[in-house]
Amino acid sequence: MRNTKQKIGLVLSGVLLGAALTVYLPAIAEHENVPSLPLDELRTFSQVFGKIKTDYVEPVSDKKLIDDAINGMLSGLDPHSQYLDPQDFKDLQDGTSGEFGGLGIEVGMEDGFIKVISPIEDTPAQKAGIKPGDLIIKLDDVPVKGMTITDAVKRMRGEPNTPIVLTVVRKGVNKPFAVKLVRAIIKVKSVKSTLLESGYGYIHIIQFQEHTGEDLVNAINALTASNKGPLKGIVLDLRNDPGGLLTSAVGVASAFLPADSLVVYTDGRTDDSKMHLTANADNYLHPGEKDYLQADPSWVKTVPMVVLINGGSASASEIVSGALQDHKRAVIMGTQSFGKGSVQTILPLSNGAGIKLTTARYFTPSGRSIQNKGITPDIDVEEGKVVSDGGDNLLEVHEADLENHLSNPNGNDSHPDKTPPKIIGPAQKADDKPATATEPVVHKNDFQLNQAVDLLKGINILAKKQ
Repeated sequence: MRNTKQKIGLVLSGVLLGAALTVYLPAIAEHENVPSLPLDELRTFSQVFGKIKTDYVEPVSDKKLIDDAINGMLSGLDPHSQYLDPQDFKDLQDGTSGEFGGLGIEVGMEDGFIKVISPIEDTPAQKAGIKPGDLIIKLDDVPVKGMTITDAVKRMRGEPNTPIVLTVVRKGVNKPFAVKLVRAIIKVKSVKSTLLESGYGYIHIIQFQEHTGEDLVNAINALTASNKGPLKGIVLDLRNDPGGLLTSAVGVASAFLPADSLVVYTDGRTDDSKMHLTANADNYLHPGEKDYLQADPSWVKTVPMVVLINGGSASASEIVSGALQDHKRAVIMGTQSFGKGSVQTILPLSNGAGIKLTTARYFTPSGRSIQNKGITPDIDVEEGKVVSDGGDNLLEVHEADLENHLSNPNGNDSHPDKTPPKIIGPAQKADDKPATATEPVVHKNDFQLNQAVDLLKGINILAKKQ
């Protein structure tokens, strides 16, 4: 019987250019039993296969037809199940190291087009102004319609320093426009931090990577040193964080929760898909790894916290924010998260390829399924928006917007179970300079962050009065 550690793999969300992101569990080699095959349907498949081979306008190889059939069989299930050829399988493994080639966009498929879930900070996509909700309709001069998401991602990958032109449709913009990007080796720094002012620290997790938990503890200790003592409050920023490793998500949540608190559990049809992951070193450390949380200051378990989320916060980000919310450890602020609450298992095939198959859903400690719904913030604070003649230029996309999405077992696919207090951010002028990767970690016009700090100060004032 494998222990829990052997069963935990990668939790990722969507498809990242240069790495396929989803929840990843190790392959289950012993599950080799093949069910009886439907003979009538296979006979129909054979007839179609034969007609294509003899009558199609151009010759088509057997391999292409079979690969396309497998792709269609998997992609028709849900947006996250897919066939991985040997190179795709390698890219999936490489993408969690924090360095990979591509554009730095987390994407999904919608109505045959590529839909941007979130650009990753400090990448060509983010620097070029790609926004969540953008619809990519052409790659160079090739229409995306009709491509599989795997084919589209392959076209967007390429050698560093080579250009690609994306044709983008954006809500509020009257016609499609072209964006030229230059491919690069994406080096994603997992954790950024700064002391906002005396007593208040800011920690931004950009993506959950192999060493994110360790980097988080180092950031906390650096903030403590800068502050010359414990902090009065922490803002944990998970906005536009597409997810990453499940072990790292459990480690980050464990840094702020009491030992052995339930962080997340998964439920599916097989025994291997049922896990209860707690704030315990067995659930966030790799074999032989030193427990980095031993260096976590004790005051971190009780310091007031605000967690910022938005529509680009997915998967591992939702695990962390959901756990902290359920344990009443932090106030969740921002807008509804993406809602990716499904588990994908990577199963290797004999030809060196593999399949990514949805095998379970994950649940917050209180039993909430995030699938298609996301995390509802305790305080709804919208981002400041650029006002122009075209209207709102952001079209937020969520799991529930994706074609063939998996249903929510709690029966609330797309509607929050409560209506939180809402604070609307002030509109920015159209000529305000947007935040870019070259600007400070905290942008001076970040309305949501300002609200988070004000809330932390209010919490401290109330605590003193009590």
